Amino acid sequence: MENPFNDDYFMKRALQEAELAFEKGEIPVGAVIVVADKIIARGHNATEMLHDVTAHAEMQSITAAANYLGSKYLKDCTLYVTLEPCQMCAGALYWSQISKVVFGARDENRGFMTMGGKLHPKTTLVSGVMAEESADLMKRFFVSRRK
Repeated sequence: MENPFNDDYFMKRALQEAELAFEKGEIPVGAVIVVADKIIARGHNATEMLHDVTAHAEMQSITAAANYLGSKYLKDCTLYVTLEPCQMCAGALYWSQISKVVFGARDENRGFMTMGGKLHPKTTLVSGVMAEESADLMKRFFVSRRK
């Protein structure tokens, strides 16, 4: 029997988080952190609501996962996030020593790869998972803001 838990499955859960951000007027980025095919943390952007520039989906998820595990290190964990992490989030992911990062759409302007950031040498990076769906959500958000 095929394992239903794959990158698309978990990215869909991250997209659900991004939709929640959209509904709250936040830039629609969502994230989940998974260990052993179980979601242990969820997050979405909350910078407007919290008046906190660091309240990105990744940061919310990292904190929740660390609390769940009782450890600052996220070894054997995978982050699924709808948009390429920024340099700040990449730095936090670096220090968390997360095992794998999977993102959807590239952020050509503020993504960590464009800005010269890097992940921990032991972190596996996968890009482009459900990229079109992630990018479409971002486009819908910014179109709705311009009206």
